[in-house]
Amino acid sequence: MSDLSPLTSLSSALAATVAAAAPSLLSVHSHRSRASGFIWKPGLVVTADEALADEGEVMIAFADGTTRPATIAGRDHTTDVALLRFDGKDVPAARLAQDVPPLGSLAVIVAADQGVPIAALAMVSKSAAAWRSLRGGDIDARIELDTGLRRSSEGSLVLDAEGRAIGMAVRGPRRTLVIPSATIERVAAKLETHGRIARGYLGAGLQPVKLDDGVGAMVMSLDKKGPAAAAGLRQGDVITALNNAPFSNMRALMRELGPESVGAVVDVAALRGGEPMRVALTIGERPA
Repeated sequence: MSDLSPLTSLSSALAATVAAAAPSLLSVHSHRSRASGFIWKPGLVVTADEALADEGEVMIAFADGTTRPATIAGRDHTTDVALLRFDGKDVPAARLAQDVPPLGSLAVIVAADQGVPIAALAMVSKSAAAWRSLRGGDIDARIELDTGLRRSSEGSLVLDAEGRAIGMAVRGPRRTLVIPSATIERVAAKLETHGRIARGYLGAGLQPVKLDDGVGAMVMSLDKKGPAAAAGLRQGDVITALNNAPFSNMRALMRELGPESVGAVVDVAALRGGEPMRVALTIGERPA
């Protein structure tokens, strides 16, 4: 009897890898939205925040056809991680590995369609250092796959060649992005405990304005009990720099207001009636 061909061996290995991960996968149905998710801990499901509707009921569907209602335990727009809670049904939890796959290695996406597991084969097209999302979330590694992703597969598991779950698949601008396991563990733990991720808060409504020597942010409104008002800023003031770093745009400013910024004291340079001024502002925590 001849030995199995390399392709047959690879096929069998992939099938076994998918079969081992499949029991932890499920579908997440929210208002006019379909996504995938996986069991993180007993009674807790991780899914993609962007694929989760902002309102309405949430149901989760399993491969055997059963469904369960779920509630949102917490969600973080900046890292695209959402946590759901449900009662009943003993389902094995996925085992997340902290490894970051090397460039060019194979990856398997295991998702769920109407609760039934589905799979796709991909290659790691980018494997790089930690990065910050456009919404200001800290992602522990930049992992991209050379394939697109259907909307119902957002929130699915991504496995490496050894069958280890290295993260969650979400839709990127052009290719599939992987939210690494380290990010999921960190964010989901906070969502389980607090229901949200703390974000920095200035307590001011800002509008970019052109200046003779650059760009500033005009204070259009103030939370009377917020950090900006407490620091002495007034409506009409124009912020020109934070900690001596010139203001560039609102997106860059929002990226700086991450969880680690809460409680930090920043030196704010501003113009009031055209005259320069400086205040010390203690960044607060954004209200729920």
